[in-house]
Amino acid sequence: MPLVLYVLALAVFAQGTSEFMLSGLVPDLARDLGVSLSSAGLLTSAFAGGMIVGAPLMAVLSRRWPRRRALLGFLVTFLLVHVLGALTSSFAVLVGTRFVGALANAGFLAVALTAAAGMVAPDAKGRATSVLLSGVTLACVAGVPAGALLGQAWGWRSAFWAVALVSLPAVFALRSLDEPGGGAPYAGAGSARAVSAVGVRHELAALRSPRLLVTMLLGALVNGATFCTFTYLAPLATGVSGFGAAWVPALLALFGVGSFLGVSFGGRLADHRPLPVLIVGGALLLGGWTVFALAAQSAVATVVLVLTQGTLSFAVGTTLISQVLYAAGRAPTLAGGFATAALNVGAALGPWAGGQALGGSLGYRGPLWVSALLVGVAFAVAGTAVALRGRWSRPGGPGAAVRRPRR
Repeated sequence: MPLVLYVLALAVFAQGTSEFMLSGLVPDLARDLGVSLSSAGLLTSAFAGGMIVGAPLMAVLSRRWPRRRALLGFLVTFLLVHVLGALTSSFAVLVGTRFVGALANAGFLAVALTAAAGMVAPDAKGRATSVLLSGVTLACVAGVPAGALLGQAWGWRSAFWAVALVSLPAVFALRSLDEPGGGAPYAGAGSARAVSAVGVRHELAALRSPRLLVTMLLGALVNGATFCTFTYLAPLATGVSGFGAAWVPALLALFGVGSFLGVSFGGRLADHRPLPVLIVGGALLLGGWTVFALAAQSAVATVVLVLTQGTLSFAVGTTLISQVLYAAGRAPTLAGGFATAALNVGAALGPWAGGQALGGSLGYRGPLWVSALLVGVAFAVAGTAVALRGRWSRPGGPGAAVRRPRR
């Protein structure tokens, strides 16, 4: 794998830390700013909303920029808004910084995903995606628990300062690297010719493909289930499972270990055996959320399920990301934006739905039941797509929510 791919993963580590770290900071942040837990959870939805809007928008705006210029611009913007977030005492301003930071994060990830797919062989997109997303899983393993520890020791603002500082090495590394492709835009084909030959309208027309739309919807639902529970893991662990606040960083790290295992496993199989991962992994994921909801009062069950659900969520999620990239082959510069937007529709839906469930009779178990419901809906969507496949005019393509790449 090219060296630049690992530099991109370093930046994604900082961004993943920011996106996920609120899971360990929500109670402290809510108390400090005088808002409810569900309102504080909307900071995650605001970030995801910015990612949804920003992924295709930033991809379109920067499609003719050199890769390094686009990546540096997005990363520096991301760094600066975290400085502002650490300084503000206004919840409204903090929401705004989360949204703008997400726009920058979305632009960076959309460029990086498409560029990563263009740096490797046509049948190695799953491996390239897993390397890039290893930054996210390392954020879950180390960044998010570290943010929770910083929040407990010095308040939630210290975690925002830490994200800004961690972003600096990636900025300097990107500045020192040669431009990938000799200054060409970041197009998936890796050349300016690809950008000029394929217009924005033509790329957006790829969204008419039922195969692409179904795969994006599945990614949104599975990611929504992940974020639904992960955002409220701290109150679930302390309010239901009986853990003290000091154990929260360890549980977050355990979820991160699972996510790293899931990305590694999914990356190895996503290119050539996606169906077994999605069918078997999805079924286990659905069962796991259901068991977790029923057994959340058990500390032992919580530890086991935090690990297994992290593994399954990211194995299935990584596979779906790679399948979006394959399905969006007609959109060489916007494929990464499509994948980023789809996943963050779920990241916005999950915390919102989980916050609504918190106020119901299920209490802190509510997000777990919502996670199970979202995965169940994903299975229903996939089953409906398979049933309708024979009615669509293009054989196999539109109805096939998942397809093995041609070699």
